[in-house]
Amino acid sequence: MIPLSSGSDAIPARATVGALQWAQRRVSGFDEFAGEFSEWVRVAGDYGVELLVVPELITCQLLSAEPTRLGPAEALDRLSAHTPAWTALLSDLAKRHRLTLVGGTHLTWIDGRPRNVCWVATPDGALQRRDKLHITPSEAGSWAVEGGEARDVAPVDTPVGKVGVQICYDSEFPELGRAQVDAGAWLFAIPYCTDLRGGHLRVRHSAQARTVENQVYVVTAGNTGFCPGVASFDQQYAESAVLTPCDDAISAFAADGVAKAATPNVAQLLVAELDGAALKRAREHGSVRNLIDRRPDLYAALRGA
Repeated sequence: MIPLSSGSDAIPARATVGALQWAQRRVSGFDEFAGEFSEWVRVAGDYGVELLVVPELITCQLLSAEPTRLGPAEALDRLSAHTPAWTALLSDLAKRHRLTLVGGTHLTWIDGRPRNVCWVATPDGALQRRDKLHITPSEAGSWAVEGGEARDVAPVDTPVGKVGVQICYDSEFPELGRAQVDAGAWLFAIPYCTDLRGGHLRVRHSAQARTVENQVYVVTAGNTGFCPGVASFDQQYAESAVLTPCDDAISAFAADGVAKAATPNVAQLLVAELDGAALKRAREHGSVRNLIDRRPDLYAALRGA
């Protein structure tokens, strides 16, 4: 990977990314879950994936191993008990397979507060935490999850440059993506979890809007299948994807802005090679140049600033 420009905000010349579309089902416990997850990450490593995104709430599958259906508070306690093992697994797999692992999300207590947390593990085994910022009415009602802080807006530093983490609903707020691009992000990682196609499409359409307005790449990864015995987490719907800006005239992107898309509701690994030179070319000489042509002075005037 050769950066196109010097400094921490460089866009890599090329980067291979992956999206893991994960099948939810009943498991016997953490060991079975970790064994299957480890195999998928190994496969990603074998395909040369440098950054792998996995779904939001992936570890809720662990609740299917409980003998009875748990209420929200008890479920959070049980998931929090798995937090040390989950973070250790992410760190170990990233280091072993020499990739950056955007580890979906995990419900856990953080300083006594219920959070929906994404840990990003880099190839040196280091972990960076980003909490979900925008909480859906469903999450607030069922899990009483609280939104993250300003620190969670910042892009994550990885060997493939700065990556903005947007957890599902977060992707539906344009100002977050703009702030992350202003801070140097060239790629958005969007772990998501939706039960119906309508919810999936909200995330997909929002993600595609973010690629156009920010001239970035986006990787989305969601859950599929059915996970019995887990409250507020049963059926799943996903069509994970690697998305690009829509500019086929100069940058050789697909006209529909979809580099790769998963078959709906089938467990699989998407792999795509992202061309940083094409992205830089689109930003500087594209059919439209959203980053160059935006006029924040007008928006400030509208706010009375």
